[in-house]
Amino acid sequence: MKAVLQRVKEANLKVDGKEISAIDKGLVVYFGVEKGDDEAIMQKMCKKIASMRIFEDENGKMNLSVKDIGGQILLVSQFTLLADCSKGNRPNFLQAEEPKKANELYQKARDCLQDEGILVKLGVFGADMKIYQLNDGPVTIILDSKILKI
Repeated sequence: MKAVLQRVKEANLKVDGKEISAIDKGLVVYFGVEKGDDEAIMQKMCKKIASMRIFEDENGKMNLSVKDIGGQILLVSQFTLLADCSKGNRPNFLQAEEPKKANELYQKARDCLQDEGILVKLGVFGADMKIYQLNDGPVTIILDSKILKI
């Protein structure tokens, strides 16, 4: 499982020109499910996402989590995070989980993050989405469940 966290001042997501989701200050989380990922891995990733101290405290230090600041999350399913670019110039996505299972874990990830007390908005699984975000910092963090000690 891979996730890319981007700290934002605001973000919105549209499908076919229609706004589907919008958040204020918080995180846009691009979320990719890999073959073999399960609910236990997803829960550990969500706890890590909810607890990452990447927002500034009163002293300007990155010391607060999205939970601490009352921030929101725009959770976007993104199988392209699992791209293998090791050969040639065309990525392959053979390590991405099949859509049905990936969508189930994506939906459960929303529930898990909400259980942490965070307002979570979703993209549309499998849709052609347009995401507008005002990055803050910018701060971008990449999480990979294979290398996290969680």
